[in-house]
Amino acid sequence: MPSAPGHPEAVVYPTAGAKVFEVERIAPREALAEFVDYHWLVRWSVEKPYQQQVVPQPRIHIAAEGGQLLVHGISRKPFYRTLTASGHVLGAAFHAGGFRPLLGGSVGAISGTVQPARHLLADDDRLIASQILAGTDSAGMLEAFEHYLLRTHPVPDPTGREVTALVDQSRRRRDIVRADQLAAHAGCSSRTLQRLFAEYVGVGPKWVIQRFRILDAAAAAHSGDPIDWSALAYELGFSDQAHLTRVFTQVVGTPPATYQRTNDIL
Repeated sequence: MPSAPGHPEAVVYPTAGAKVFEVERIAPREALAEFVDYHWLVRWSVEKPYQQQVVPQPRIHIAAEGGQLLVHGISRKPFYRTLTASGHVLGAAFHAGGFRPLLGGSVGAISGTVQPARHLLADDDRLIASQILAGTDSAGMLEAFEHYLLRTHPVPDPTGREVTALVDQSRRRRDIVRADQLAAHAGCSSRTLQRLFAEYVGVGPKWVIQRFRILDAAAAAHSGDPIDWSALAYELGFSDQAHLTRVFTQVVGTPPATYQRTNDIL
């Protein structure tokens, strides 16, 4: 199975997490590549409960857990998962504009919610989820999961593809720090961009851009290199270091400099 890069910077305190769980990121089959960015398989074994935080990104996830496939709409709140005993979770991380073809309606309608796939995709997910959660072979679990996703018969959506490309631009280009800059890049008005993101992504472009800049700051903190946080704040489009610190703390739970020091010693 080909590996996929994923977005490991979203894992909070990855140094400690690496001692507890393993993450495998797998590229989807060609028939799903238009919609799914990558699959992720997390395995763990712990003697006592371990709470892991992940920074939400502008993408929908479907994960096999608790005997069902759960669709995680984009949440503005911190995401935590408590790991107990041993187990695994298999999930799909969709492209920013990739879930709407499966849903058949506005992704904004499910933002901030977690719902069984059968309620949204009109196909019972429980048998597939049970097979995945009882499985031990990665290839077999992935085969069952992808078979379920293909049963929704998603049709490629050119607009969704364009939205995915715009979100990817906002991720890769640090010089895009405002929604109007992204709208100019897209060749549309800010209002049109807002409507597109509400329909296909589930959150507005301002949130998307700022979230990627926070993930850039987290990646810098994970690097282990000395960081001039004031200079980085300016580079990432924040008004000053205090602005970066305030937003980073809201998202991650601790100021960036403190976060870096803590991650280095865990």
